[in-house]
Amino acid sequence: MNEHATRGKLLFLGDSLTASGDWAAWFPEHDTRNHGVSGDTTDAVLQRLEAVVAEQPDAIALLVGTNDLALRQSVEHIVRNIEYALVAIRRDLPGVRMLLQSIFPRGREFADQIQDANRHLRQFAPSVHAQYLDLWPVLAGEHGELGPEFSDDGLHLNARGYEAWLSELRPAVDRLENAPPMSGAIQIVKG
Repeated sequence: MNEHATRGKLLFLGDSLTASGDWAAWFPEHDTRNHGVSGDTTDAVLQRLEAVVAEQPDAIALLVGTNDLALRQSVEHIVRNIEYALVAIRRDLPGVRMLLQSIFPRGREFADQIQDANRHLRQFAPSVHAQYLDLWPVLAGEHGELGPEFSDDGLHLNARGYEAWLSELRPAVDRLENAPPMSGAIQIVKG
């Protein structure tokens, strides 16, 4: 636990982009937990939700989906899994504050799929009382690829990429923290 933490437990959930983050240093006012796993897909995140719930975080920042694209999963598969993860987290942690981050750009061949998935996720987030952070504008290059200044391999962030991400993430976490926690589980009505 961070000895300076005063603002609750903030859990980061996702793939290598999350795993490589120095969250304790970047958010010293929080008791941070890094549940990023290199190579993780949306399916793998779903399998790890029990460990996330066991942490009993005050807030969760979720970023996942890019590795699914590399495995040629459909936009529908990615969106459905992320939506299911958000619903399951809300069900099991009714008071948690959630921040869903947009899937980052990567190679330009994935740009349309990523933007399609992000459009669906942005529309879905309010239904589970999650905030949505659109990182596309700050990270995308001219042709929908990850800006070359932010990555050395077109996928993983370099120091400048993390700085760009944090420039948007810090205010989003502050907004998240100021939002009221959920007071009860949402009910999903099957039509």
